[in-house]
Amino acid sequence: MSTRRPVLVERAALVGLVTGGARRIDAEHSLEELGGLAEAAGARVVLRVLQERPKPDSATFLGSGKVEVLAAAASEADAGVVIFDNELSPAQLRELTKRLDRKVVDRTQLILDIFARRARTREGKLQVELAQLKYMLPRLIGSSAGLSQQGGGIGTRGPGETKLEADRRRIRVRMKVLSDDIDVVRRRRTQLRERRHKMDAPTVALVGYTNAGKTTLFNRLTKSDAEASDALFVTLDPLVRRVSLPDRRELLVSDTVGFIDRLPHTLVAAFRATLEETADADLVLHVIDAANPERERHMAAVTRVLEEVGAHLVPRIEVYNKVDQLSPDERRRVQEADPSSLLISAATGQGCGELLESVASRLALDQQRVTLDLDLSDPAQAERLAWVYRHATVHSHATMGDHATLEVDLPRRLLPKVGMATPAAPKGRGRRA
Repeated sequence: MSTRRPVLVERAALVGLVTGGARRIDAEHSLEELGGLAEAAGARVVLRVLQERPKPDSATFLGSGKVEVLAAAASEADAGVVIFDNELSPAQLRELTKRLDRKVVDRTQLILDIFARRARTREGKLQVELAQLKYMLPRLIGSSAGLSQQGGGIGTRGPGETKLEADRRRIRVRMKVLSDDIDVVRRRRTQLRERRHKMDAPTVALVGYTNAGKTTLFNRLTKSDAEASDALFVTLDPLVRRVSLPDRRELLVSDTVGFIDRLPHTLVAAFRATLEETADADLVLHVIDAANPERERHMAAVTRVLEEVGAHLVPRIEVYNKVDQLSPDERRRVQEADPSSLLISAATGQGCGELLESVASRLALDQQRVTLDLDLSDPAQAERLAWVYRHATVHSHATMGDHATLEVDLPRRLLPKVGMATPAAPKGRGRRA
């Protein structure tokens, strides 16, 4: 007979604010997303509150009267945690915790908590802990008692109580240690990327809003079995696998952490070593949940993060996923709105063959027609011949004695490997090497 204790599910109240000229429908969608985040953190949503006011109250965010109403509603619903769909200031967090007499968590802290739950590798745990400590440092003043009373649950995972109750000097020392460790990880990642470049395999990075289907597509393309589910932020640690293209060339595909609207800057900074994989890619596939009515907002959020990490200049293909959930008319409208995009279903495989062909074509656009003259009596040049056949499309090969002349299409980024300059060759003939 099992003696395992049942997992206690926290009952959560969600609070959103409609301010200024913001649309209520947008706030409702955002609160719905917050509910998904709360569930990903192990909570059950028992109350939703959406308040309208010109701007947030500097002391209580909602205003004193509404806070009293919220306290009564949370008590009636037996909600143990109140989660705000915004980032609260340290003063607001302390005042709300006191007036509501229960744990208060903001959107940023909730996302950090989910990352703490999902981090598996040492690198991921380092990055999440650093982000949590950066977030908590300005909120430590006068909050030690409140933190001690919080116990377990949402918002308390990761660094743990002993670190959060430590003084600011110890927190900063710990942050310095974490930053140094992450710098080591970043240097190691740079070395690995350089090694992959030496293998001459182009890299394609999958990016997208959380739960857009990136990992399902990654598994489909690479024939892998990485964990994929409907839960948010399942993939935190980047995965890199090899894929064979229809034209027999090979490329590397990397799966990255999902983005989200208002992704905490502390997380973007902490995960910069991971996100650099995207900035260094040869091509980005932006995976979009075509069936999600909020896809335009999600696409904008992804673009903002790509700009923040310097990956917005990498060539990009928009890939609308989950089209098996759309009607024929809806698919037509998506294609007409973005003619250069691709429509696929990673779950069923629909359109994935065309996606690989498009990737191959897009990478091939960066090729140069060149003519190579090789002296096969030289072992180095004889080895170069085999390398050319692995990485180039050979159009003609003529051999006379120990001398070989080849006309090939070679990716521009590989031209230095054969001592080539990059200007386009005259039509019909290539530049000699």
